[in-house]
Amino acid sequence: MSSNQRFKLFSDPVHGFISVPKTVIMDLIQTPEVQRLRRIRQLGVGHLVFPGAEHTRFNHALGAMALMQDALTNLNEKGTPISPEERTAALAVALLHDVGHGAFSHTLEHELIEDFSHEDMSRVLLTDLNERPDGALDTALAMF
Repeated sequence: MSSNQRFKLFSDPVHGFISVPKTVIMDLIQTPEVQRLRRIRQLGVGHLVFPGAEHTRFNHALGAMALMQDALTNLNEKGTPISPEERTAALAVALLHDVGHGAFSHTLEHELIEDFSHEDMSRVLLTDLNERPDGALDTALAMF
């Protein structure tokens, strides 16, 4: 892929090719916080019972973002105005909605830290990520 292209394509078994704009969204995908999702199984130990259940939280995050892209396109085509800032924020929220998950998160999260969920951790990580691109995610934080 040449460096002057404005999008990066990810091949996804469910959504086909997911086109990611080379904006703050691609910058987020490249962060260690999002890349770690490649090593966390979406279904915990489900793959032990269902051998085909091999997708990761990274796959899930990209798929959620792809669905948000489709929803935003549909809204725009139906006349709902969405600013570029709102579009970026909505894509960021979809991408990062599960970034706070750890391994076996739904099973263990309430056992490890009382009154603290993966949603709380996602908000902490989103706040931290917002400081890196100088507040580019302020609207995303408000949506989250």
